[in-house]
Amino acid sequence: MLALAGIIILGILAQWVAWKLKIPAILPLILIGLLVGPIASEFFTEDGTKWIEPIWNGKQGLFPGDGLYYFVSLAISIILFEGGLTLKRSEIKTVGPVITKLITLGSAITFFGAGVVAHLIFGLSWELSFLFSGLIIVTGPTVITPILRNIPLKKDISTVLKWEGILIDPIGALVAVLVFEFISVEGDSGFTQTALIEFGKIILFGTTFGFTFAHALAFAINKKLIPHYLLNVVSLSTVLLVFVESEIFAHESGLLAVVVMGMVLGNGKLENIKELLYFKESLSVLLISILFILLAANINIEDLMLLYTWKTAVLFAIVVFLIRPAAVFLSTIGSKLSIKEKLFISWVGPRGIVAAGIASLFGSKLLKEGVEGAEYITPLVFMIVLGTVLLNATTARMFAKIVGVFLKKSEGILIVGASRVSRLLGHYLETNGRHVVLIDSNERNIEKAKELDLEAISTNIYSDTLMDNIELNDVGYVMALTGNPDINKYAINKFGEQFGENGSFRLVTKEEMLDDNNNPKEGLFSHKDDFNVLTELTNRHPSIQEIDLDNKEHYNNLINITNTDKDIIPLFVKDNEGELHIISSYNLDIETIEEGYQLVYLGKPFDVETLSDS
Repeated sequence: MLALAGIIILGILAQWVAWKLKIPAILPLILIGLLVGPIASEFFTEDGTKWIEPIWNGKQGLFPGDGLYYFVSLAISIILFEGGLTLKRSEIKTVGPVITKLITLGSAITFFGAGVVAHLIFGLSWELSFLFSGLIIVTGPTVITPILRNIPLKKDISTVLKWEGILIDPIGALVAVLVFEFISVEGDSGFTQTALIEFGKIILFGTTFGFTFAHALAFAINKKLIPHYLLNVVSLSTVLLVFVESEIFAHESGLLAVVVMGMVLGNGKLENIKELLYFKESLSVLLISILFILLAANINIEDLMLLYTWKTAVLFAIVVFLIRPAAVFLSTIGSKLSIKEKLFISWVGPRGIVAAGIASLFGSKLLKEGVEGAEYITPLVFMIVLGTVLLNATTARMFAKIVGVFLKKSEGILIVGASRVSRLLGHYLETNGRHVVLIDSNERNIEKAKELDLEAISTNIYSDTLMDNIELNDVGYVMALTGNPDINKYAINKFGEQFGENGSFRLVTKEEMLDDNNNPKEGLFSHKDDFNVLTELTNRHPSIQEIDLDNKEHYNNLINITNTDKDIIPLFVKDNEGELHIISSYNLDIETIEEGYQLVYLGKPFDVETLSDS
């Protein structure tokens, strides 16, 4: 009982420490697991027992027999299902051919390159060498996101790394499963007809069960056949059912089945998909915390001693500094990515939960089957996982500065609210070279924004999911443009620190608009215009105009006109280099106005006669 409670407490503590230090949780989790496992048995207990023993050894232990194997299998199935839920066809289309090449050509290069190196350096059989290389194909969003969250990067770089991590997880798992099946079925006799039949069974039953049960669950949810309070637990039990049933018909097909099930549900018309995702995310955090401590604690000191050789360092160096860059550079031939961007993507390739979990799974099974050299699989993969996470977590920010991809100033703009006003502003900003992201909880507004080719995210600002979106790393401005003053204030307070590096702005309230002495510095555009005024003007004059400026006096004259003309609202000042400067209601931020600058405003064109009179 103490051990079980301790694992959960230590796991959540490690997650909190990782959040506080802005590092991947996998790092403290593995270190805790090693501490309570092999390190404790070697240095802190007289009889060589571990503080936490995952497998029952006759005296102590949490799981009897194959219990740990079954728990790890089920936990990984839930984690992979949650990953499958996040895969959206619409988003995959936008990431371009670079992602496709990375998860196909890049995976093949890693698979064959690492397999050959492992065989030559450690003398493993070809089958075990390629099992190792299949396991280290995967990177993972759970380890990449914390590393990149606080590094200002271009959206293209963040997108490539994020989607590679999401899409490559099931691919790496499938490759490892297939190699493992070849080893289990025919041992050292090679790729025979029996192994090929097993391969076909894995594909057939994995895809069939995943596809069928996904549609069945979606039908039950949409037809309200499942009460709301049972929705999450029924979904969880269905995932476990699919995994187990698929395993019965074809060994090792369960992982493929749950990934397919997640992908089908994630891309279908499921009303409760967000609620399902939140539940699965919370469950995945708990399972990852427990799993990593258990897997690390299950390693013996003898396994760690296998790595105490120069061969380990050589293998790690070749995988990280030669094979990963080769995979990235060959996969990005002909792309628009610069050499600097390719170098940074090559540097960031941390392995995560899928690699460690499946390695422990397959390693223990092959050991029981008496496969020669199987004792190397788990410690070698853990070495790659821990080494890459530690390397990237400590050097990614510095390396981004060295190669020149670190953005000194974040120019992206986060617009809270996707109303017609926001969409008009967002479209103008986008056409002027700014990365714009609109967020709203109104699905209709989001759909209309996407019709204009704007990046729009359906989310609730009270949720923390947006904070983990590494594709927003280049955002440096926050503009709150909703019709609710409380939401606007909350938005700039919540997102200001992370996304408002260069400024956080909101629309003035009705009370502030009527009180000339209450002009907030974060107020947007004009002290005379709130959301209702902006909306009404957008309905009358849905266009954004530009007018040339001569000097500061000319600018001030135009601003004075806008204060009395209800059909004109000033928005930005565009300088000679095309840079846009937000006009705040405080109206004292823009000091320099030169010939060639332009005033950008919403509404009707300025009256030429009025301008000549002024």
